[in-house]
Amino acid sequence: MNEMIEDLEELVLCESFSSDLEAVARSAKLVAAMGARHLGVGPEFLVIDGVTHLRWSFGTPRVLLLGHHDTVWPMGTLATHPWSLVDGVARGPGVFDMKAGLVQTFHALAGLGSLDGVTLLVTGDEEVGSTTSSQLIRDTARGLAAAFVMEASADGGALKTARKGTSHYSVNVHGRAAHAGLEPEKGANAGIELAHQILAVAAIGAGATTVTPTVLTGGSTVNTVPAAASVGVDVRVAEVAEQERVDAAMRALRPVVSGTRLEILGGPNRPPLEASMSAALFSLARELAAVLELEPLTSASVGGASDGNFTAGVGCPTLDGLGAVGGGAHADHEHVIVAEMPGRTALLRALVETVR
Repeated sequence: MNEMIEDLEELVLCESFSSDLEAVARSAKLVAAMGARHLGVGPEFLVIDGVTHLRWSFGTPRVLLLGHHDTVWPMGTLATHPWSLVDGVARGPGVFDMKAGLVQTFHALAGLGSLDGVTLLVTGDEEVGSTTSSQLIRDTARGLAAAFVMEASADGGALKTARKGTSHYSVNVHGRAAHAGLEPEKGANAGIELAHQILAVAAIGAGATTVTPTVLTGGSTVNTVPAAASVGVDVRVAEVAEQERVDAAMRALRPVVSGTRLEILGGPNRPPLEASMSAALFSLARELAAVLELEPLTSASVGGASDGNFTAGVGCPTLDGLGAVGGGAHADHEHVIVAEMPGRTALLRALVETVR
């Protein structure tokens, strides 16, 4: 346990804000060195568009362990959210999402007699949409028997057996400017058109599918008919068919105000992790937890996406949320219950031993 806590402190003290590529590169070097200590060999450094990812591969790939070392916390956060360990609770930027998961991963693999069949991929841009790593993840996962995602657990330590897929859009309205007092009739009001489109976009959501207009921009001055306006749209879906339906509906939007034109940008970002892709692995995890005399495992379906969406999207059975037990991801109260770390580590080790 002491070594796990020391490793966790070392990772948390190395800030790794996703948008600071130099910080991500420094973090990658630290993670690589820690992995080399535990696994006996260093990783491949895969730098894509300036973002540093790490991959260890042993023998013929069968099982993928997937994590990330970037965080949402801006550089300097340690000054206001310092590392601490008080009454068995560890705190600090990224401690829960997901540096404790990386520590558990290294210790789980270090306890295996052989690493044959294991691939470990640690990416550097998960928190910003995995823009440079998504294809790497897909290529690495395709054809494998299982992917174990070391993201933090859901409430109470629940494993994440389903995640909604995500799509992001920008609805851009192009209108025509005119003086709002002298000749407004000569304009084509992009703001009014945007209002029509916001209502139309919101109406696309149904049931578990959420289609949410978010960031709004438009206009230039208070006395000018706006020539341009836009809205960002966040989409969350539980099934691939719904993601396709929403995409078709977004692209079928048409202008209402004469003289305006629409431009629809974006599309699906992550496919959903459907429950069918995790069912067998979750059942196995429950059996192994009983053998290890751990508390009975529970499961959760969550709205947030992870890189496990990509592995499931290429047909690789995927079990998510195997990382830290705690709470407060992306929030001031982010924390990890360190007493849970050895049990989660043992569970991951048992899963890898059984599946590979």
